[in-house]
Amino acid sequence: MKGLFLDAVDDLADVFRRVVRRDDPPMTVNEQLEVPPDTLPGLLAGYDFVFDDHSQMPTEWMRRCTGLKDVIFLGTGARSYMHPEELAEHGITVHIIKGYGDTAVAEHTIAMMWAAARGLAVMDRGMREGRWVRTEGMELTGKTLGLLGFGGIAGEVARIAVGSGMRVIAWNRSEKSAPGVTFVDLDTLLAESHVLSVHLLLTDETRGFLGAERLAKLRQGAILVNTARGAIVDEAAMIAALRSGHLRHAALDVFNKEPMEPGHELATLPNVTLSAHSAFRTPEASENLIRRALDIAKALAAK
Repeated sequence: MKGLFLDAVDDLADVFRRVVRRDDPPMTVNEQLEVPPDTLPGLLAGYDFVFDDHSQMPTEWMRRCTGLKDVIFLGTGARSYMHPEELAEHGITVHIIKGYGDTAVAEHTIAMMWAAARGLAVMDRGMREGRWVRTEGMELTGKTLGLLGFGGIAGEVARIAVGSGMRVIAWNRSEKSAPGVTFVDLDTLLAESHVLSVHLLLTDETRGFLGAERLAKLRQGAILVNTARGAIVDEAAMIAALRSGHLRHAALDVFNKEPMEPGHELATLPNVTLSAHSAFRTPEASENLIRRALDIAKALAAK
């Protein structure tokens, strides 16, 4: 059994070489940033499994990869890049990796929340342009942080936020409990959150979950933080809420299309803080991610 690391860029090839072991299944490392879907049948010919970091895998091309049995997606958001149920119909199983970077993503979420609250991006841009820009920030101590979805990342966000003196409330589709967190219904979450942080998985049910109607239920002047998946939020509705001032600020690490296209409307708005889908990017999280992917491959080879 052998595999291909399809798109080992952004230092992931080096991470792979650090954590791979002699008893892992043999793998070829392809350091290719963009993998056109029509090249997939040729690239994947002769391989049993593939690591996919960020490449689109349309069913129409993947069904031609007749020898491939498993896709190991490096993260949880496989649905942004492929349709797992359709691939299963063609004999390809999609595996995702949870929990590898909970702390990294949570710390990035908190950093973006504070940056949004204090207007750091606005001041930074202004000062780089030679202007002395001063913003009036929001004090977050004593404010309410709402967590939309509650898994491992949200649990870490809650831990840090409670420790900094925030009131933390959460809504989850299944029943949960956590120290220092009050679980509420969705309308209460939206109405009471000074900051709303998105932590849902992207599924057919959660795509566009935060649309115009739900965004309108947020309290006036709320901050929206999204380090989950861009498609969970209706982008046009969010932009309208930012332009109207109903949303004070949006801090975004994820987008409908990545990389975000130059000149995108979000990049023109002063009340938006942007990062390049990097919440998970720490050495510790990257090593956890690749090692867990290799462990999945090893388990598949042992069957």
